Amino acid sequence: MRRIPLLTTFIAGAFALTASIANAEDAPAAQDIANKASAASYYQGKDGKAVVSMKITDSQGRERDREFTILRTDVGDVDNGEQRFYVLFARPADVKGTAFMVWKHEDKDDDRWLYLPALDLVKRIAASDERTSFVGSHFYYEDVSGRSPSEDTHVLIETTPDYYVLDSTPKNPSAVEFAKYRNYIHKATFIPVKTEYYDANGEVYRVYSATKVDVIAGKPTVTASEMDDKRIGGKTTMSYTTVEYDLGLPEDIFTERYLRTPPREYVR
Repeated sequence: MRRIPLLTTFIAGAFALTASIANAEDAPAAQDIANKASAASYYQGKDGKAVVSMKITDSQGRERDREFTILRTDVGDVDNGEQRFYVLFARPADVKGTAFMVWKHEDKDDDRWLYLPALDLVKRIAASDERTSFVGSHFYYEDVSGRSPSEDTHVLIETTPDYYVLDSTPKNPSAVEFAKYRNYIHKATFIPVKTEYYDANGEVYRVYSATKVDVIAGKPTVTASEMDDKRIGGKTTMSYTTVEYDLGLPEDIFTERYLRTPPREYVR
C-alpha cells in the first residue's frame, strides 16, 4: 500500500487555485471528467470489500463510533453502470446487525433497503430519502453508493496544474436539497478530493474531503474521509482499515435474505 503524496499535500493545505482558467482545448469534456471521477470513486475493480470505522461528532463535541463492512459488486462491465452494495454494522451494540443494501441503477431510481434487527424489520428507503442522514452521521445514504454523473449538468470552471474544478447542477432540482456542488478532481487519478455543496443563496453548507488516499492493488483508493455540515454543526470521519478488490463475491449476497442472515465468511 502506497500513499499518493500529491493528494496528501493538497489536503494538508496546498489548496491554491492559482493556475489558469480551464482551456477547453487542453482539458477533457466536463461530462467525461465527471464520469471518470465517479468510476474512480465507486468502480475500482470488479468488486470490493472495506472495513470502515466511523466517528460522528455533533455540534456539542459529543462523539459516537460506528464500525461496519461494505461489500460491493458491479453488474456488467460498464463504468458507472449497475452495482450492488451491502453494508453490515458490527458495533456499537445498539446498531450491531443493522444491514443496508443498495441496487444501483443506470436509468431509474436506486433501490435501497435497511434492516433493523431490534424490530426484525426490513424497510425500503424511498428515493426522496436518499439525501438524508446515513445512520445518524453527516454522510447521506447517497454518499455511500454514489450519485450518478448523469443526474447533473457539469461545467469545467477552472484547471490547476493538478486539479479539475467542476461545477455540477442537478437536472431535477426538486429531488435534492442543493443548488449545485463543486468538485476538485485530481487530474492523474480522477479522485474527487474535495466537494462543496451550495444552497440556493450561493452559500457552502456541506463539505466532503478525502483526507487520505493510498494505492491498493494498484488502484488509488480513498482510505480516510470526512463530511462537515455547517447547518447542523459537527462532522463525521470515516477511516478504511481494510480495503480489498476483486474477491469474486457471489451476487446472491446482495439479496434481501442476507439482510437478516449476514454472509459471515465475507464480512468477518
